[in-house]
Amino acid sequence: MSAVDSWMQGNAAPEGAFDLTEEQRTILDQADRFGRNELYGYSERMDAEEWWPEDAFPKIGDAGLFGVTIPEEFGGAGLDLAAAGLVLQGFSRWNHALALSWVAHDNLCANNIYRNGNDVQRRKYLPDLCSGRKIGCLGLTEPGAGSDALGSMRTTARREGDTYVLNGSKIFITNGPVADILLVYAMTDRARGAHGISAFIVEKDYPGFKVAQKLTKMGYRGSQTAELVFDECRVPAENLVGGENAGVAVVMSGLDLERAMISPICLGVAERALELSIEYAKTRQQFGKPIGSFQMVQSMIAEMYVAVETMRSFTYRTLAAAAPLEIGGGGRGDIHMLTAASVMYAAEACHQVLDKAVQIHGGSGYIWESEINRLFRSTKLLEIGAGTTEVRKLIIAGELLKDMKRHG
Repeated sequence: MSAVDSWMQGNAAPEGAFDLTEEQRTILDQADRFGRNELYGYSERMDAEEWWPEDAFPKIGDAGLFGVTIPEEFGGAGLDLAAAGLVLQGFSRWNHALALSWVAHDNLCANNIYRNGNDVQRRKYLPDLCSGRKIGCLGLTEPGAGSDALGSMRTTARREGDTYVLNGSKIFITNGPVADILLVYAMTDRARGAHGISAFIVEKDYPGFKVAQKLTKMGYRGSQTAELVFDECRVPAENLVGGENAGVAVVMSGLDLERAMISPICLGVAERALELSIEYAKTRQQFGKPIGSFQMVQSMIAEMYVAVETMRSFTYRTLAAAAPLEIGGGGRGDIHMLTAASVMYAAEACHQVLDKAVQIHGGSGYIWESEINRLFRSTKLLEIGAGTTEVRKLIIAGELLKDMKRHG
């Protein structure tokens, strides 16, 4: 048996892994209905004005759709990563901008605090995050550090008595302008490089913290994004998460979960694009008949369908495989490769689906205000965020070649 065959056999999906259970279908249906009834109405204004609907997060919290992976004792739903991914998929069909803000809040901030924080931190911060009364974000990327977020980190934290003093800046931070609670990474021991990074919970009112600028984007408009600045920002030592110089483990396991949770956004967006394209192909008349009767339009719709269904299978498999990371791990091995592969494929497939969708819509799809145009402009971010497509390829190839060497 070759190394690749051995790897494939060891990573075979469990029986039934590609099918949703009745409970999972109920979760997806609930998220879909909520997204359609409560979030879709925000989407046009959010895109046109980069507007943030302040009542949206409390509504989501009241519906029990925050804190999906967090136990009930801390205000969550006590479910798993697969359930969280289904909520994200349902939301992304109707308002992908709010879906992006949801995942930054629920997965990157709240779930990270739950997995890596202590009970005091959990009880202090998670109930308000799960209710949607407070908004969370993650501060990792810096102006000079994108794909090399750990090795090039310049934000520092020095200990002074019962506080840490943070200095530096973060860029492209989703929810940054509206966040109340920030999970921020800073260098506490520069000599140790990436292993000298620590994680801190920062509240927006701490002295020395400010939002430097709100960034205007091509897509996901309305999902607020900012540059954040820490200028002698004083953070209580009790807000250190996971121990000093232990931030790299928090980062890496969190990145694998983030990648697993990017794919459902791509899937939801692509599902909606396919639905809109089918509706348009049935109703748009040219040469006296619906354009859906033309074979070239049929070809595009068929290819879109195949891409969506492939995304669905890959996404669900990856969510199921990543769910155990709730209790630690990640950043290496098969799951590191699988999550990178899933989001790489989903992002590229979503781009291809939307390209065909705009082609089917013709001139109307090129108009900025149209829904299909709004969806099209969303695609590029997911080929860049949470590690670029190129970095994902490096992760996949690196793990495969390491595995071959080990078995060779």
